[in-house]
Amino acid sequence: MGPPTDAFQRPLHDLRISVTDRCNFRCPYCMPAEVFGPGHAFLRDPQLMTLAEITRIVRAFRALGVRKVRLTGGEPLLRADVPELIRILRQEVGIPEIALTTNGWLLEKLAPALRAAGLGRVNVSVDSIDDATAGKMNGLGFKVGRVLRGIDAAAAAGIPVKVNCVVQRGVNDHEIPDLCAYFRERGHPLRFIEFMDVGNTNHWTGDRVLPAREIVGLVHAHWPLEAAGPAYRGEVATRYRYRDGRGEIGIISSVTEPFCRDCHRARLSADGRFYTCLFASLGWDVLAAARSPRTTDAGLEDFIGRIWRGRMDRYSDERAEVLAAGETRAKVEMSYIGG
Repeated sequence: MGPPTDAFQRPLHDLRISVTDRCNFRCPYCMPAEVFGPGHAFLRDPQLMTLAEITRIVRAFRALGVRKVRLTGGEPLLRADVPELIRILRQEVGIPEIALTTNGWLLEKLAPALRAAGLGRVNVSVDSIDDATAGKMNGLGFKVGRVLRGIDAAAAAGIPVKVNCVVQRGVNDHEIPDLCAYFRERGHPLRFIEFMDVGNTNHWTGDRVLPAREIVGLVHAHWPLEAAGPAYRGEVATRYRYRDGRGEIGIISSVTEPFCRDCHRARLSADGRFYTCLFASLGWDVLAAARSPRTTDAGLEDFIGRIWRGRMDRYSDERAEVLAAGETRAKVEMSYIGG
């Protein structure tokens, strides 16, 4: 039997692994401080996947067609063994492409080690380059300068950088031209992400979403854009080049222009649950299967493959119908399975 495809003939190609549910930021759209406060019960070490367990599980996904792994969190750089994990996945498991998404707070110090381990690309979240807005959006008043130095350090170490910005109307949308100007000068692609209704605690409302077409219009008014095709099959960002040749932007438009039709991403939570959609409510306990002495490597592959073959997720395509019907769906928190 060949590599699995789901109910809509979508292949399994990308795997996103949350290596920790902890984060040193409290961004309101992901881990609002009133929910994830001092008394919040984060996962304990025995509940987390070990390095060896992650390695074994990724080998199974690799056998089923995964070619790209992205490490996420929480904040993945809070986990000390991330460089070693990258080295193992690259050199021993043979994953062709390894990327990491981070808030950048620890990146300046760790960039050389990440590059030496084999990290292929890093995405850094920058929602504002204004300290007041940045502090509001990271939930703890942290200034953005340390994150920007982390980006510079990654670039200096030879790691290609993409910048992610979650746009919320009335919060940071006025900064779109400033963000573009800053990262154009430094040659880093900038990805604007529509504010999504991920999880159950981020107070999402439709009027806070700045649609993709408006974002493109705002940028185009300052620097004319032209459409660019996808860099690879299933790319979630719609890409636009600056006509003057000075880089590009991308728009991730899960709300207004869904891209479920060609989604081939699997997600693994920090406690080893397999989620087939960012907006899923239930995950399959792959870690329990891996820890069972009865589960062979072939059995683990079969377990994961059967889950993928039964996949029917297309929440972003269904969102309008769900909202119109007044339905409420419980969804896993983004900090638990990454973005």
